[in-house]
Amino acid sequence: MQFDENEPQAVREGRFAAERTARRARRKAAKLDSRDAHLGAAILVVALTLLGWFGQWVALAVVSGVFLLWFVAALSWTYADGDHGRHALQRAYNLTFGWGGGF
Repeated sequence: MQFDENEPQAVREGRFAAERTARRARRKAAKLDSRDAHLGAAILVVALTLLGWFGQWVALAVVSGVFLLWFVAALSWTYADGDHGRHALQRAYNLTFGWGGGF
């Protein structure tokens, strides 16, 4: 986004709207790679299994609840962004568990 202080406000808003629309179209057309998200989900499943195995029920509920709320927030954001169906679920999944690529 370029900023020109002499540009009229209406022109600037129209240009910003066009740029947002173009970015949204590129984001929707992009193929989603879920490899990192699969790794993050696997790490979470192992951690939750260990918490359940050792009887840490409160920690199990807290960690599960945090990830559930994060996924719901990500899914809400993707729907608000205009994405629907399977692509929205994949984007929310990647937003929730994509941290697995850092390992």
